[in-house]
Amino acid sequence: MGNCCASPAVGSGKEAKQKKKQNPFSIEYNKAPAHGHKVTVLKDPTGREIHERYDLGRELGRGEFGITYLCTDKATGDALACKSISKKKLRTTVDIEDVRREVEIMRHLPNHPNIVSLQDTYEDDSAVHLVMELCEGGELFDRIVARGHYTERAAAEITRTIVEVVQACHRHGVMHRDLKPENFLFANKKETSLLKVIDFGLSVMFKPGERFTEIVGSPYYMAPEVLKRNYGPEVDVWSAGVILFILLCGVPPFWAETEQGIAQAIIRSVIDFRRDPWPMVSDNAKDLVRRMLDPDPSRRLTAQQVLEHPFLLNAKKASNVNLGETVRARLQQFTVMNKFKKMALRVIAEHLSVEEVAGIKEMFQLMDVNNNGKITLEELKSGLHKIGQNIPDPDVQILMEAADVDGNGTLDYGEFVAVSIHLRKIENDVHLQRAFSYFDQNKTGYIEIEELRDSLNDELGMNNEEVLRSIIHDVDTDRDGRISYDEFTTMMKAGTDWRKASRQYSRERFNSLSLKLMKDGSLQVAMGAR
Repeated sequence: MGNCCASPAVGSGKEAKQKKKQNPFSIEYNKAPAHGHKVTVLKDPTGREIHERYDLGRELGRGEFGITYLCTDKATGDALACKSISKKKLRTTVDIEDVRREVEIMRHLPNHPNIVSLQDTYEDDSAVHLVMELCEGGELFDRIVARGHYTERAAAEITRTIVEVVQACHRHGVMHRDLKPENFLFANKKETSLLKVIDFGLSVMFKPGERFTEIVGSPYYMAPEVLKRNYGPEVDVWSAGVILFILLCGVPPFWAETEQGIAQAIIRSVIDFRRDPWPMVSDNAKDLVRRMLDPDPSRRLTAQQVLEHPFLLNAKKASNVNLGETVRARLQQFTVMNKFKKMALRVIAEHLSVEEVAGIKEMFQLMDVNNNGKITLEELKSGLHKIGQNIPDPDVQILMEAADVDGNGTLDYGEFVAVSIHLRKIENDVHLQRAFSYFDQNKTGYIEIEELRDSLNDELGMNNEEVLRSIIHDVDTDRDGRISYDEFTTMMKAGTDWRKASRQYSRERFNSLSLKLMKDGSLQVAMGAR
């Protein structure tokens, strides 16, 4: 659910000082802890008063639920990271369960050199504090870009580390479900630093043969069976395969300009090895990519089989020839563009208010005729008619099935939010205008390269004009050298990566996506197994 590692906080200065507003995506009707009620999150925390043992220093990063601080052990002087999660942010029982589960999983997993360790947990009346190993060596792709020389051998060694983490998790009954480059950071800035997985916020415990239906994760790295709502631990191998593909060529294997297009590409699972630098990549590397990205999870390699593949077994003998500047440039552009969009989405999220969801609550109460906190299909049909949404009955049925995640035939408020957001398009121009204004510092109506450089300075780590110009070029469709509001909104609605989703947000986003695919007739199995 967050980052234990040193990454720049977005929105420093004036923006950071503004009071954060509540995010309506995380409000669950009738399930939010009562005001003033002392909520207990952790089952067995180390203690209550974190300041008795640790000093909290500067802010390292900021996420949806918490702020990560530099943390010093008073007794030993050791530098650690402390993720402090405000209980005011834990608006629903689902949010509380997510934090509790994340802690339980981190405690359950064995000590592993490539898994960030949880040191202590504290809980007081206002917050939960997770004291963890500090990782300050930067993100995986950033290190690759900074190195300047990148080879198959490096890709093999990184992939082996990632798959060893997957194997350790699976052996202990943990499915990660959100493997992506952003969740792998280096412990320190040394060339020999260990790479560590740092986030178990979407992870879950599983038993052999158990299947899952909840759509979670990040789109580029999501296995086809996740979209079909019938999956097991094999999804982690798929995600690792996507990372390997990106490591070898600089772009994701399944890409499109829209969310719908990404999902369709994932379902088709057609891998293109014609584009540079694939002709110079070894057959062993391409064979491993194919087998990790097999759309049939029963045929896909297990973590153990991946580690036994010749490409990883002989990692130290893999080609040490530079894959070329093109790969490195693509990686940098890919990761910086994602950060640009994520920064904009965070601005939007921070400005969403409870007022914006008031209509959703009112709509739910209107449709919930017997006031039992559930909406049946008939109530949904009748309610949509009352509010002037003339949707054909078959489409209402599809809408109901898309949002009814637990498959009980009714919608609770959390599920209803998905429907209402789809109908009301809550991410409207007002929200996008706020995000645009964040970057348009001189208020000219355009984002110019100087403003982009200022906004992304921490993400770039240096004044890299080539990357900045590439971003401008990709977004600037009229080629006037700057980004207009219309061009910005097109980028925000296109298929680059979006913010790390909470479980609720991810569910809403992809329920809506699956609905679109169903209506197009292009993904008839999307709602199949539950």
